[in-house]
Amino acid sequence: MLALVEQGIAEGSWLRAGRQTGGRGRMGRAWESPAGNLYASTLVRIGPNDPPAHSLALVTANAVHALLAPLCAGQTRIKWPNDILVDGAKIAGILLERVNDAIVIGVGINVVGHPTGLDRPVTSLAAQGALDVEAGALLERLAQLFAHWLAIWRAQGLDPVLNHWLLNAHPKGTPMRVVQSDGTQVEGVFDTLDAQGMLILRLANGGSRAIHAGDIILS
Repeated sequence: MLALVEQGIAEGSWLRAGRQTGGRGRMGRAWESPAGNLYASTLVRIGPNDPPAHSLALVTANAVHALLAPLCAGQTRIKWPNDILVDGAKIAGILLERVNDAIVIGVGINVVGHPTGLDRPVTSLAAQGALDVEAGALLERLAQLFAHWLAIWRAQGLDPVLNHWLLNAHPKGTPMRVVQSDGTQVEGVFDTLDAQGMLILRLANGGSRAIHAGDIILS
C-alpha cells in the first residue's frame, strides 16, 4: 500500500493479504500472519481542513470495535492507542504510517486463530464462538464502517469520534502502566483523552500527564 500511495492510488482503496511473510506490528514488532486472519490496509489523503492525522487511529478503532463487538462472546473494548481487546485479550491491532499527504492504515484481526506463548493474552473470533466468519466478508463490512466514521471525522470534527471512543474504551480509573519509547515507565490510572486524542494519565500524586505515544499495559 505504501508503494501504491506513491503511484497515486485513490483514497478509499483497500488492499488485503491472504497471509503475510513480513508482517509488522507497532514499533517494528514481528506480527504472525497465518492464512485465514484479516490483514488489510487503506489510506486517507489528508486535506487542509481535516482534524489531526494521528486521530485517524481513533476513527479506525471505532470502526473495528463496531465490527467486532457483535461477533464476540466477551466484552469488547478499545485500548489506547491502537488495540481492540475482548475481556482483556487482544483480538485486533491498528497501525498508521504517513507518506507525504497520505496516511496508510493497517488493520490486523485474529479471525480463525491467534498466536500462543506471548507475554499478554490474545484471542480470535473463532475462540469467541464466531466460527463462520470469513476474512473477505469481514473486510467488506469494515470498509463500510470506516467510511462512516471517516465521514463524521471530516464533517463534524473530532468531538463525536472522541465521545464514541470513550464510551467503548477502558473505563475511567483503569490502572495502567505506560512504557515510553525511551524505556521509561509511568504508572497511573486512565482519566480521559484530551481534545487532540492524547491519553491523559492521572498520577498517584493527583497530577496528570498527557501521553503522546507509548505501550499501554493495563493492570
